[in-house]
Amino acid sequence: MASNLELQAMRRAIALSAHGLASTSPNPPVGCVILDAAGQPVGEGYHARKGEAHAEGNALLAAGAAAKGGTAVVTLEPCNHVGHAPACRQLLIDAGIARVVIAVIDPTSRGEGGVVELRKAGVSVETDVLAEEAMLVLGGWRTALTLNRPIVTLVYAETAEGRMSAFNRIPSSRDLLLSADAVLYADGHLEEAIPRSHGPGMIHLPESPIRLDHRDLLKTLHTGGVRRLLLDGGSDLAAPFLAAALVDHVVAYLPDRGPSAPPGINEQGLIPDGFYLTGIDRVPRYVKVSAARNDGERQDHLSPSS
Repeated sequence: MASNLELQAMRRAIALSAHGLASTSPNPPVGCVILDAAGQPVGEGYHARKGEAHAEGNALLAAGAAAKGGTAVVTLEPCNHVGHAPACRQLLIDAGIARVVIAVIDPTSRGEGGVVELRKAGVSVETDVLAEEAMLVLGGWRTALTLNRPIVTLVYAETAEGRMSAFNRIPSSRDLLLSADAVLYADGHLEEAIPRSHGPGMIHLPESPIRLDHRDLLKTLHTGGVRRLLLDGGSDLAAPFLAAALVDHVVAYLPDRGPSAPPGINEQGLIPDGFYLTGIDRVPRYVKVSAARNDGERQDHLSPSS
């Protein structure tokens, strides 16, 4: 059973992993904390972007020799293959790590998996530690893999008259861009949510507006590395995605129209049918309403309010 110090370290690692949201795509955002042999933290790290060091490598670099005989607390099973970065399970073995505490098993792990190889090397391994909490960050990545398409969030601002309009001029909406890979606009134009956040060649978007069927579009984007997509174009853009049940989350910005106003006429209502509220927050000049699809068969743990 994980100790209290290991649980604290795991929650720290989960928080660190969120620094990699969007910038790691198509890789998962992962965090790691290294505890020394006495259980004290001596290094931490996260995966910043594909092609660069993984969370374990960065944490071990920070810990140095203090990692020997210690514990690696990591949000996702250490990888078992050599790619742009070395295999993380081998880095941990070479550093003399005695114990590894893991939140979520990697469904894409190669061969028998990092856990098996670590145990073969005599490393103590504990899995499923705070897995549900780790899925707050990893959930979108894992669900996108399962669905073979990006997680789709419809974002819109309600006008003073109550209609659905594009949201991109709302300063308080920037937090959504930080956790997304790409934005699709009404004219078919696609762009990275935060330009150059992935580094060169990490995700691939069409260079000109495209007119693909919405299902084919999502498959194309997934192949190009996009794991989280924002729709920003009002009701005309949203309609086919909503009709095909391809919207996973909705974020609506309702302007302050004063304490007494005629009812809005948003054709979707406050949120579309088939969604339930997950969060309501006050932001400058707006109320931010977050909702998720009411799908009892799966949960992607990706809160649109985060």
